[in-house]
Amino acid sequence: MSSGIDRRSLLLLAGAGVAGAAVSSPAAAATTVFQHGVASGDPTPGGILLWTRVTVESPGPAATVQWQIAADASFSAVIRSGAVLTGPERDYTVKADVDGLAAGTTYWYRFGLGGTWSPTGRTMTAPAASDAITRLRMGVVSCANWEAGYFAAYRHLAARGDLNLVVHLGDYLYEYGSGEFDAGGTVVRATKPAGETLTLADYRTRHAQYKTDPDLQALHASVPWIITWDDHEVANDMWSGGAENHTPGAEGDFAARVAAARQAYAEWMPVRLAEDGHIYRRLRYGTLLELSMLDLRTYRSVQTSGAGADDEDRTITGAAQMSWLLDGLTTSTAAWKLVGNPVMISRLDVGALPAWLLGPLGELIGVPSNGLVLNADQWDGYNADRERLVDTLRAHRTRDVVFLTGDIHTSWASELTTRDTGPATPAAAEFVVPSVTSDNINDFLGTSPGGPLSVLAASLIRATNPHVKWVETDGHGFGVLEVTTTRCRMDWYHLADRTKRDTSARWVQGWSVGRGSSKIRKESAPSGNA
Repeated sequence: MSSGIDRRSLLLLAGAGVAGAAVSSPAAAATTVFQHGVASGDPTPGGILLWTRVTVESPGPAATVQWQIAADASFSAVIRSGAVLTGPERDYTVKADVDGLAAGTTYWYRFGLGGTWSPTGRTMTAPAASDAITRLRMGVVSCANWEAGYFAAYRHLAARGDLNLVVHLGDYLYEYGSGEFDAGGTVVRATKPAGETLTLADYRTRHAQYKTDPDLQALHASVPWIITWDDHEVANDMWSGGAENHTPGAEGDFAARVAAARQAYAEWMPVRLAEDGHIYRRLRYGTLLELSMLDLRTYRSVQTSGAGADDEDRTITGAAQMSWLLDGLTTSTAAWKLVGNPVMISRLDVGALPAWLLGPLGELIGVPSNGLVLNADQWDGYNADRERLVDTLRAHRTRDVVFLTGDIHTSWASELTTRDTGPATPAAAEFVVPSVTSDNINDFLGTSPGGPLSVLAASLIRATNPHVKWVETDGHGFGVLEVTTTRCRMDWYHLADRTKRDTSARWVQGWSVGRGSSKIRKESAPSGNA
């Protein structure tokens, strides 16, 4: 282990954990001035992005917000400090992109205004690229629908105390109006605004509501996040020129809606965007792993069906992002090449599935009602890009690639195969995490979780798709990925009841892939909460 990492961070990177999250309980004044909490994201070896928002009752003059980073939770040793000017033009959000920090080091941070300090957050810079890190543990989440339940998945992750970071794979929020996408027909808690988000004010209001959730705040304040967007940050089934949930004319110009959604996202999320606004980017954690976060909405061709899925001119990534991804994967010197992949890349052959399953499955992933072997909104609808990616990995003999995926609301452990790889030589592994709250198979069917129909559905999917080694169609929750020099292991945790804030979570399955192989294997339950 490199001497460039401090002892606190060594404990985290070794998976030994810490005794609870070092996040202070906010005073009443702090919760009045900083009602939306604090967050950090996109750690680099010498830097971290810090975020908060000043709460105002109505737009007014600009405000200068102080920030501090310290080596301890009591701020007796302030390492860096500064100030950021904010105002109504950025919805009073604050971002401080801090550099000059030590690599692989745990820090505490806070914001101040008018003598009032925000709640304290804990964060951690990434190790230097040459640091021989041997272990890292991350929470992996996707699809958090406010109206469908409480964010208990975030609470359970925040309480662990052993995570280095959280990876969010998209659908951080949903654009629907109240009652349009709820918990199997029940609105657990109503969204703001009540209507569908269309304008900048709408998206800002929806972001603001999400950031008031105490469990979301706790997880943001506990560890840095690495995030990307999927479709619902703008509109359902978005592509580069439109979306399924956007009606031109009646809902305004689509480009204007995208611009509004992206501006609110840039303001409210702890993420670094490029000067041209693109979000796909790559982050490195020592010699252990490199994480490529994808954007599979901004540049994609419109969804199609039938033979159109094989059209060489259609793309899910766009040419520039695909070139960036292939170059990064094939030249990386990291032990593991992880890909933050918003929609499923493994094939889902559904031609033999019965109509009763195609209905709810189709609502989740866009399967045509005639049962064609096609998932038009995911990589299945963009075969040329998927084969281009797999063929390049094989040509360069690039191994140890793992796709981390969200979107489908259910839990999957699969091997990435194409016609050329065959079942014996998969190109990569894919681990798909469930939704935090969004509806899945049993919710659409109106049946109890884990019931006979759900068990049968999982069996039929596996029978039709031998590369799918495990699928569970009902659970809501989160994943925990542990990366070591010899294996990547994903553990899935499901909530007892997403509609209850204090619900419990239980371990349901573990799968891993070893170095040098894309074959995955089932694991027994971890000890403790690991």
